[in-house]
Formats: sequence, C-alpha cells, structure tokens
Amino acid sequence: MGVFKSEVLAAMVAHAREAAPDECCGVLLGRGDEVVEAVRARNAAEHAATRFLIDPKDHIDARREGRARGLDVVGFYHSHPRSEAAPSETDAADAAYPGHLYVIVGLLANPPEVRVFGFDNGNFHERPFVTVG
Repeated sequence: MGVFKSEVLAAMVAHAREAAPDECCGVLLGRGDEVVEAVRARNAAEHAATRFLIDPKDHIDARREGRARGLDVVGFYHSHPRSEAAPSETDAADAAYPGHLYVIVGLLANPPEVRVFGFDNGNFHERPFVTVG
C-alpha cells in the first residue's frame, strides 16, 4: 500500500491543472512505499497533449537531490487532461521501471481523480493508497 502526504497529492493535482491541456509529469521521492515529495519535471514528449516523457535531466536531478536528502525515486506521476486516471496503451508501452509506483491524475472528473498503480511483468496493477498529514 502506498502512503502519500496530503501535500504530495495536492501538488500533483495542481501541476496537472496548470499543465492542461498538455500532460504533466514528475518524479516521486520517498522511502519504501512512503511518498514524501512530488518533483515536477518538464514533459519532453513531442506530442505533450497526448503523452509524456520525463525530461532526462530533470529525472537525474530529482534522483540526485533525493539521494542527498536520504530519499529514493519510488515512482512517477503524470496527468490525463481529457480522460480518466487509467493507464493507456501508450503508458504501458513506455513504462520502464518495474516495482515503482505510477500515479495518474485524471482531470475528466471533478474533483480530479488520482489513482496509483504498480508496474510488473509488463502490466499495471492498481494499488491501494492512504493519505497522511
């Protein structure tokens, strides 16, 4: 089960709203299943309205900053500005970090829908999560 600080969820939703109509993306820092920070990244995808690609420099910078504070990259997040918070075929094809969390913020719902997934053996599996603080 994932454990998210409430400000992390709020930060992801705010980022999704600001980036719309494009998809936003970012890196999740934490320890184990605890997510303590959502680090914004630039979306380097050519068609940012329908896909995301975390800028490699932003990914490396987030990993370094996290490590300096005793945190690991535990996952990633992105938004679906015009659809529900469910992994797309593109998301599955592009996922490359088994054992990490993948959070999707869907802006179709009001309030926005936030869902958490694990990725293993080429498939997404929805994971329960709780919000603290």
